[in-house]
Amino acid sequence: MKFYTLDKNLLIEVRSIKPHAEGLIIEGEIMGTMPMKAMLQQSELCAAFKLVSWAVVRRTFTMLIGASRAAQRSDRGAGSKNCAQLLSRR
Repeated sequence: MKFYTLDKNLLIEVRSIKPHAEGLIIEGEIMGTMPMKAMLQQSELCAAFKLVSWAVVRRTFTMLIGASRAAQRSDRGAGSKNCAQLLSRR
């Protein structure tokens, strides 16, 4: 999963999220070069839900549905993957 700045530069690439006794360990790279390992604790996860509004939930679902439909309409062939294909790797 990648996060980009508003001018479309790579900011953070999350490579894995793993369970830990104290929360979740998130591993990845910042700005493509600096390795990072961060812990998301239960209290911070609860705080994150306070940031989520109905507009954010609606947009998230719209993004998932739109990505799936765009991949189906795409002429790019095997190179394009929708969310369902990415999740089926597991």
